[in-house]
Amino acid sequence: MDNAAPDPSLAAPPRPKRGRLVILIVIALLVLGGAGAGLYAAFGPKHAAGDKAAAAQATEKKKPELYLPLDPAFVVNFRDDQSARYLQVGVTLMSHEQSALDAAKDAQPVIRNQLLLLFSGQSYQNLVDAAGKEKLQAQALAAVQKIVDERTGKPGIDALYFTSFVMQ
Repeated sequence: MDNAAPDPSLAAPPRPKRGRLVILIVIALLVLGGAGAGLYAAFGPKHAAGDKAAAAQATEKKKPELYLPLDPAFVVNFRDDQSARYLQVGVTLMSHEQSALDAAKDAQPVIRNQLLLLFSGQSYQNLVDAAGKEKLQAQALAAVQKIVDERTGKPGIDALYFTSFVMQ
């Protein structure tokens, strides 16, 4: 029986279909790639820097707003070609740091002097509209921040508010 045909059941097992194997490999690579990208997005270097910034903002937001009114209100005469004009401005400073308000309180004579000079140097035409008042407010804040910065090493004052504003 040497010439007998080989029995098909004894032959090598059939090969798996190649298409199915390729699909399984592609799916596995996609799952692993997606997991890696997700982990990098969650714990990568950019996220760590964002966490620090978010934590700093959260700390700032948790600090209460502290106010220091500069009493009495400022009263100055200012420029106008047609008549004598007066300006009365109530000012309050806001900070998140008590040390900055303490420095501003200690330097109140210097701050009042700078603000009086600033307010009296204005013209009526510049203060008629809201944009002029906002510009004056920004200039006043910068002047106060400069004075506080000279004493503490940081501006410290976060906002300056006009609590009253009367022109006559």
